[in-house]
Amino acid sequence: MKILITGGAGFIGSAVVRLAIARGHEAVNVDALTYAACLDNVASVSDSPLYAFEQVDIRNRAELDTVFAKHTPDVVMHLAAESHVDRSIDGPGDFIETNITGTFNMLEAARKYWIEAGKPDSFRFHHISTDEVFGSLPNDPSVMFTEETPYDPRSPYSASKASSDHLVRAWHETYGLPVVLTNCSNNYGPFHFPEKLVPVIILNALAGKELPIYGDGSNIRDWLYVEDHADALLLVVEKGVLGRSYNIGGENERSNLELVQSLCAILDEKRPKSSGSYADQITFVTDRPGHDARYAIDPSRIRTELGWHPSVTVEQGLALTVEWYLANEAWWRALQNRHGVGERLGVKA
Repeated sequence: MKILITGGAGFIGSAVVRLAIARGHEAVNVDALTYAACLDNVASVSDSPLYAFEQVDIRNRAELDTVFAKHTPDVVMHLAAESHVDRSIDGPGDFIETNITGTFNMLEAARKYWIEAGKPDSFRFHHISTDEVFGSLPNDPSVMFTEETPYDPRSPYSASKASSDHLVRAWHETYGLPVVLTNCSNNYGPFHFPEKLVPVIILNALAGKELPIYGDGSNIRDWLYVEDHADALLLVVEKGVLGRSYNIGGENERSNLELVQSLCAILDEKRPKSSGSYADQITFVTDRPGHDARYAIDPSRIRTELGWHPSVTVEQGLALTVEWYLANEAWWRALQNRHGVGERLGVKA
């Protein structure tokens, strides 16, 4: 199978590229190489005859048409997106252009290619989205996001992703484009760009800096190891029912404070300080505007229909993640000088 993967130099996209090639698929990585992208993420497979790279911005429709014609993919996995909520608060325009207009361009390029190829039954357009489109949940373990949960986005980021989801469904219903969709919970793991919570905590801890937690740290997320997510995505693009969406979660709900405390405990074990605990560096900071209280995914559909389940608990995944950052200092140090990394963003509302 030849897979065209947008955003393949990003965090989740690169995990999909690496796993796809490990399983013998061809991967065409289409990425504009914006601030959060890094080709080092796919360096381990870049010399493979199964790998190809095209530096193309999904906002450029003409270039997308060229890529489709050149590589003739069997399926598309659309991951390219602006994804940092704090950045969306400060500058929503990029999120509208990339996540909405970019997805429109991808749909139209894919539709043109699919029609010209004779509308093959095997073609798939897999749109990868987020659980943030569903809004915020009450602190009640019995209430979770399902595929039928109404959309209620609360940030420019989640609103732009909700819009892109609606476009994908509309292209399926109106034009018959064969699509599948997935909405995932919070990812973490190797190659996570150092502006998100998990790498910020690890790297600030190692640098002796404050470990910032928004508000009182009670916001709850469902944490999904990125390698597990990549496995689920490849399963959905191969076996998912057309027109159907699948929620992918790690079944690992933790408050932000609990997550940070777990990271500190792992660091205490794997790289102990000369005195005290990394938890001594925890600091509570002004909350993010519109900060959703809780996300939780009910993964029953993907588990029942496709047989998928996460391979690691959050404790196991966090330990693997800490070990990776400790062993890959050259990777993250090179990214810390990029625009906005290490700064507090998203406080103006």
